[in-house]
Parts: sequence; structure tokens; C-alpha cells
Amino acid sequence: MHVFTPLKIRDLTLRNRIVVSPMCQYSSIDGFANDWHLVHLGTRAVGGAGLVFTEATAVTPDGRISPDDLGVWKDEHTEALGRIARFIEQQGAVAGMQLAHAGRKASTAAPWLGGQPVSESDGGWSPILAPSAISFSEKHQIPQALDKAGIRSIVHAFGEAAGRSLQAGFRMLEIHSAHGYLLHSFLSPLSNQRRDGYGGSFENRSRIVREVVDKIRSVWPERYPLFLRISSTDYAEGGWDIEQSVELARQVKLLGVDLVDCSSGGLLPHVTPPFGPGYQSAFAERIKKEAGILTGAVGMIIAAEQAEHTLRTGQADVVVMARELLRHPYWPLEAARRLGVDVPWPKQYLRAKQ
Repeated sequence: MHVFTPLKIRDLTLRNRIVVSPMCQYSSIDGFANDWHLVHLGTRAVGGAGLVFTEATAVTPDGRISPDDLGVWKDEHTEALGRIARFIEQQGAVAGMQLAHAGRKASTAAPWLGGQPVSESDGGWSPILAPSAISFSEKHQIPQALDKAGIRSIVHAFGEAAGRSLQAGFRMLEIHSAHGYLLHSFLSPLSNQRRDGYGGSFENRSRIVREVVDKIRSVWPERYPLFLRISSTDYAEGGWDIEQSVELARQVKLLGVDLVDCSSGGLLPHVTPPFGPGYQSAFAERIKKEAGILTGAVGMIIAAEQAEHTLRTGQADVVVMARELLRHPYWPLEAARRLGVDVPWPKQYLRAKQ
């Protein structure tokens, strides 16, 4: 069965093709991981996933989506993160971290608090940063357009964060360049109207992503993999699209990216993706075939048979799962049972395997 076939990437081998997608928990204080993160991520490792990613982890304080986001912008964050990485690895999974900067979607409340922009008096901040001074919505702040020194600073912050991730014991990194956050907002002509070397042409708009990849690869060991999450399309005329995604994948592969995690949307508040089972898998398939790179399929992957079909038909190399693993953290163990595969269970749970 393809779902439970190990996957070797560089010097790491995933025990199966099930990846726990980064899922924001909005449960940190000053970026620090705590017991919630340990239990949330650790449970998915116990549940049998092959790779467990942290939520979008901010590389700078102003790069958080909310005041409650996880962070890795200072050395003090590594101790608590290290405890999580060690536990994940002890359960036989690989510990991964997603590095992120929220850009013009920063300084907002947690979803259960409404998800709207947060004022400085309520713990938010200003300015928020973007390629151009174009707000995400009428309710959001107008961001400050980054100058070249600001761009260099953020690229440097990604590199520093990668070094801290390594120190904490993570062996997989993913760069978040999707869902309308900072790097995606540079890629899309709808949010990037710059006239310098970071705007206009495809080469210029994608420059910061290539620089972040280069910076991280300069500190991230050659033996460890690097993923890139993208929004494969903006679903909007004149925006980022699948053709540009394929070309970006070709370029970052040469720079040391091993897998493209293929999501979509998130740049514009009024655009709703065509949600449905496996609705983004076609993006993963096209990028895999045309760019010659490993891909991850993400989005409403629910059933074991669906995951198996996605991998068996060559649409992707891994399935990246989110909501279903919130509902059923032991989904991989049950999926193995459904597909007739015998996989090791935690010895503490063997009585329940029968």
C-alpha cells in the first residue's frame, strides 16, 4: 500500500506518507511553546503519522498572524521546542517546523475571538509589513511597504530561525509561501506592485522566495530535507497561477527544495476556493510531473482509500492532512487497518489493536 510505503528524502526516511499539516493553535505567550503544543503535536506522532509539522512558526515578532502564535525568533524559544521535537522523534515520526511571516495578514485575533485585526492596545502591533502598501481587506491595516533593507532583514530572520530549529532538534523544515502571507504576497501581482528588483516580472516577484531558500540552505544541513508550501493559484484573474507555480518549483528545486506542498488561495478575502475532497490534488500532480519534484497533496483528504488513490495514481508523494487529524489523531493506525497493513502500535496501546 502506497500510504504506508516509507519515503526517503535525503538522509531521512519517513515511515509512511502521512504528514501532519501545520495547524495554528493560537495558544502561545510571547511565541513560547507550552504543554498544549507538546500534547497536540505529540499525540499525532503517537497516532502514527510519518512527519509532524509545527504550526506556522514566526521568524520575527511582527511576523505572527496573531499575538498568540508560536515563534522561533529568539534563542529562548528553543528549549520548549526541543522537548516537543524529542518526543515526536521518540514515537518514530520526524519532527518538522514550518517557518513563516504573516506579512499584511499579521496582528489579528484568534479565530474563536473573531479573527479580526487587533489594535495595539489589545496586544496587536503596527506597522505590519508587505511588498506594497495594499491592505488585505478594508478592516486590515494598510501595511508598510518593505524597503530593500527590510527585505534583507526578513531573509536573515528566516536563516536565523532555521538555525534555531536545528538546535532544537527538528530535522525537517518547510517555508510558508502560501495563503496570502508575506512570501506569497510578493509572488502575486495582485499584492505586489513594486517597481524595483522585487516587483514586476516573475523573476523579480519570486526573488525573495529564492533568497529565503538560499539563506536557509546555507545553515540547514545538506542531509536534511526542505519543503516549500505554496498557494498554487490565487483563483483570480491577473494573480498567481499554476503555470507560475510550476516554474517556481523548477527553480527552487535547483536551490535545494525537496518537496512542494501544494495548497491554494488565501490572498484575497472575497475568493472562495472550490472546496471538495482532494480539490488541490490536481495542482500537486501537475507540479510533480512538469517540475520533476516531489509534491504533497493537501485539502479535504479524509478517507484511507482516498489517500491511497492519491498516491497510487501519482498525484503526489505524500498526503498532508489537517482537519481530519484534529478529529481523529490516530487516523493513521485506523487507515492501516482499513487498508490491510500491519503497522507497529505504541506498546502502551497494544491491547486496543485487536
